[in-house]
Amino acid sequence: MKKTLSVLSLVTAALLLTGCAAGPTPTGLGLITNVKGPIMATDQTGDKKGESCAISVIGLVNWGDASIEKAKAQGGIRQVVSVDYHTTGAYPFLGKTCTLVTGL
Repeated sequence: MKKTLSVLSLVTAALLLTGCAAGPTPTGLGLITNVKGPIMATDQTGDKKGESCAISVIGLVNWGDASIEKAKAQGGIRQVVSVDYHTTGAYPFLGKTCTLVTGL
C-alpha cells in the first residue's frame, strides 16, 4: 500500500509540474534561465524602445501582457523595427518573459 501511495504521489507531482513557469528560450529550459533571443528584425534602426512582460508562478498563477502591442504602446512606437524577448526564471517555480520592441 505504501509503495502504491508513493507512486501515486510521484505521478501527481509530475502532472502538476507539467504546466510550470516557462517561456521561450533558444537554449532549452534550464533550472535557472536568463536568456535573450530574437523574434523579428528589419533592416531599419529605431530610437524608441518599449517593453511588456508576463509572469508565471508554478504555472498556476499567471499574469501580465507580454504582447508586441503593449510594448509598442509603452514605448510610443508606431512602426516596429525589431522584436526580441528576454526570459528569466527558476524552473519550475517562477518565470518571466518580456517582449522588447524597438521602432520609430
